[in-house]
Amino acid sequence: MYRTILIPLDTTAADQIILRHIRPLAALCRSRLVLLHVADGWAARRFGPQAVSPEVTADREYLVRLQTELSREGFEVEAELAFGNPATEIILWVKRRHCDLIAMTTHGHRFLADLVLGTTARELQHSLSIPILLLRADPRQKRLKA
Repeated sequence: MYRTILIPLDTTAADQIILRHIRPLAALCRSRLVLLHVADGWAARRFGPQAVSPEVTADREYLVRLQTELSREGFEVEAELAFGNPATEIILWVKRRHCDLIAMTTHGHRFLADLVLGTTARELQHSLSIPILLLRADPRQKRLKA
């Protein structure tokens, strides 16, 4: 059913929410997991893959750690670091990796905040035709350290 599941990560504790939820589904479907974090800080947006910053280094280490953990559990896992606008990059990765499902957390903004700020989830819903599994995360989650 879901051969390839894309899991966009934001390096907060919310990532563990989606990973705990998706493990049984991925095991049942024998899915390949693609972990994707989009670095969108100043250096990442300006220099892309050539960006050198403590944030980019921490992001890479974080992805490797999660990939190793999931691989040890028997999952086929890819971990990718992209650069730029999260929604744009997620859409590109869905197409590049032929993903069947996106599984991600949302921070549950309210209507007015969504209109003013926009949301990655809303952009994905309007741009893609594959299923998107959204789990609400606590908006007070803190960024994790690598």
